[in-house]
Amino acid sequence: MFLYVVGLIVLLFVYRWFRELGRVPNKSEKFVYITGCDTGFGNLLARHLDTKGFRVIAGCYTEKGEDELKKACSDKLTALHLDVTDNDSIKKTADTIKTLVGQKGLWAVVNNAGISFPTAPNDWLDIEDFKQIIDVNLIGVVAVTLSVLPLIKKAKGRVVNVASVFGRISTVGGAYCITKYGVEAFNDSLRRNMAPFGVKVLCIEPGFFKTPVTDSTVFESHMERLWKKLPQEVKDEYGSDFIDKAKLVIKEKIEKMLDPDLMKVVSCMEHAVAAVHPRTRYSPGWDAKFFWLPLSYMPTFISDAFVLKNAVKPKVSVL
Repeated sequence: MFLYVVGLIVLLFVYRWFRELGRVPNKSEKFVYITGCDTGFGNLLARHLDTKGFRVIAGCYTEKGEDELKKACSDKLTALHLDVTDNDSIKKTADTIKTLVGQKGLWAVVNNAGISFPTAPNDWLDIEDFKQIIDVNLIGVVAVTLSVLPLIKKAKGRVVNVASVFGRISTVGGAYCITKYGVEAFNDSLRRNMAPFGVKVLCIEPGFFKTPVTDSTVFESHMERLWKKLPQEVKDEYGSDFIDKAKLVIKEKIEKMLDPDLMKVVSCMEHAVAAVHPRTRYSPGWDAKFFWLPLSYMPTFISDAFVLKNAVKPKVSVL
């Protein structure tokens, strides 16, 4: 009986693998709008899809990002200035896209733009620290999607939202995990809402990868800036050596977990855009598949025990 079950599982994986091989035709006629193309996943995806023959529309926050991407890609790629926290910028970009795509509509939007700092214990932060990340990672995703949704419906295309394994389990303070949970919720509601229109809505949930979002030096500088602003009472609660301990954990544990192979994520993004039968969710990274996602399904007392065991404790900790 056991062998029959194993055989059935193997057959299902083979069937899924074979089914997912097919790619959409006429790539040169399909426009793909990507946000956050200055660096990281967005930049690599724009280059990758350009080589695959798609008509890439790359949203860049900086002029430098636009110029470098144009130099690296074919003349089919269009690089535009985009600030996902600015409604005027979003509308201007959407108007330009409408002119570019014409009656074909927009094949896909990839909501990749995101930030992760400031990340710190919640009682170190004020509401503006939360708003900063929420505006980019969540409100920006919704605003960009809504700005081009009529064009995607016209093409019966795709919405690809980049969340994180930390949209499944929350391990750090600040708004990062909050926004990724929000992206997951938006993704689910939009997927069900758009299904009758023939629009596919897909989610990418990467594990730990080496990008500007996980840059340890930036994390440390933000922690030091926040520490200087704290009332003395809070500093006394955490202890004067708290930041040094946190830095040690980052160097000894977090940095070792970072996967430098960003193409694992980009390949999932490309599949979501280009496959005839894309997956509903992608979890690139071995840590995502075999650690973070399983941990998110564990009873709360188990996940809490693990997170707390590996966290730096305040000086006044009762644990």
